Amino acid sequence: MFPVLSILLIWMSGLFFLVALASFNLTLPHQHPDPDSVADELQRTVNASISRRKALSIESKDQAFSCLTGNPIDDCWRCDPNWAANRQRLADCGIGFGRDAMGGKGGKIYIVTDSSDSNPENPTPGTLRHAVIQFEPLWIIFSADMTIKLKYELIINSFKTIDGRGANVHITGGGCITIQYVSNIIIHNIHVHHCVPSGNANIRSTPTHVGHRGLSDGDGISIFSSRKIWIDHCSLSYCTDGLIDAIMGSTGITISNSYFSHHDEVMLLGHDDRYVQDSGMQVTIAFNHFGEALVQRMPRCRHGYIHVVNNDFTAWEMYAIGGSARPTINSQGNRYVAPVNPNAKEVTRRLDAAETEWTAWNWRTDGDILVNGAFFVPSGAGLSTQYGKASSTEPKSVALINQLTMNAGVLGAPRFSNGEGIVYPGFSGSNGGGNGGYGGGTVINNSPMYGNSGGGEDDFYGMIFKGDGNRVSPPWSPPMFLCVQILVGLYIVTNNSGLLTL
Repeated sequence: MFPVLSILLIWMSGLFFLVALASFNLTLPHQHPDPDSVADELQRTVNASISRRKALSIESKDQAFSCLTGNPIDDCWRCDPNWAANRQRLADCGIGFGRDAMGGKGGKIYIVTDSSDSNPENPTPGTLRHAVIQFEPLWIIFSADMTIKLKYELIINSFKTIDGRGANVHITGGGCITIQYVSNIIIHNIHVHHCVPSGNANIRSTPTHVGHRGLSDGDGISIFSSRKIWIDHCSLSYCTDGLIDAIMGSTGITISNSYFSHHDEVMLLGHDDRYVQDSGMQVTIAFNHFGEALVQRMPRCRHGYIHVVNNDFTAWEMYAIGGSARPTINSQGNRYVAPVNPNAKEVTRRLDAAETEWTAWNWRTDGDILVNGAFFVPSGAGLSTQYGKASSTEPKSVALINQLTMNAGVLGAPRFSNGEGIVYPGFSGSNGGGNGGYGGGTVINNSPMYGNSGGGEDDFYGMIFKGDGNRVSPPWSPPMFLCVQILVGLYIVTNNSGLLTL
């Protein structure tokens, strides 16, 4: 009897293993083996840029001093008056976890001359959509100022740079930007705003492939199972769902020098606590300005290692940094300005966990400036003075936070108008998502993209196996597959009970 039972148990265990395989995206996470060393190197780079600026300030007539800010990204390329003749130098200026994002470096320059998006299934040459779907590396620039109103989400192929320098470029409409199952993407100096759900249509993702896409969420930039991504000097606001969301095993991401405003749920890193592969997610958030009319999620993190460094948080209504599922938060040299509301002074928010659980999470504050009653609740190793590995990397930059973030957002673009923030001619202050004009109405629970027809919990399995034109949904969902296998096992046991007496 016992050998047969053992065989049966092994067989059933194998079924559970197969279900586990079917339930998760097994793409390698490509995470850095020592994330603290990446954070330390970034801080050394900032300190070196600041020291160089101070040294040159002794001779203020030096032209180099006039362009230096201490911001290592900008100082890397903006001091060259002929930067437009060597645009691809930008790819060498990355920092943090996304520093290896090469974008279209080494590829041809593609000039977008047509702002239309009339045929997402067969894009017109000269349009942005035609550029981003190509197989080869491309450095994409724009012939003039333009507003690109997308019909459906813009699906980007690997090794692409979207470089808006020298033009005033706005991306809006359906979608907007989707980075899915790809790598080496740079998005620089672009306005992304008023993005709304769209889809249930055929969309071309490569020169040789057209696939049906379900309804998108209306994110500004959606990063799904991708790596080596760098978003720099963008201005984002007024989208239906998140301004930037990175989920499903995405890693190697830097979000820098960007300006966020007029939104509820700003940034989501990791979609579901159950998706443990996001423990390999590593994101750098540096030199950004979190501005007017923001509510929460700057970012909201699940699993992973998130380095938040030298950002200026000037507004939130609920909290700035939130998390669940034991993420590591390394907050260094930021300025947090609390709102007037006495019940919203805390920078941090732990979600879906009791205090007895989250006290072990590593949330650290190092050299942050806390203004107007703001307070950061550290936990885990963040409570220890020995958390930092090298005192030489102590952030010396927080006193220069104005200088480091003064150019956040699209370069040269106005950020304020009568105290109301960014104004886009031709667009209302609302994205149509409710919440008094804020974006981020959290439509994800009801989105057909996830096969979730009735709200409630997000369809975790549906998200992994959704039909997206690139992946094929399995004929049975994993829970159904499991139930069928258990029933088969019970049938074998009950109809062959004589075997158990052998």
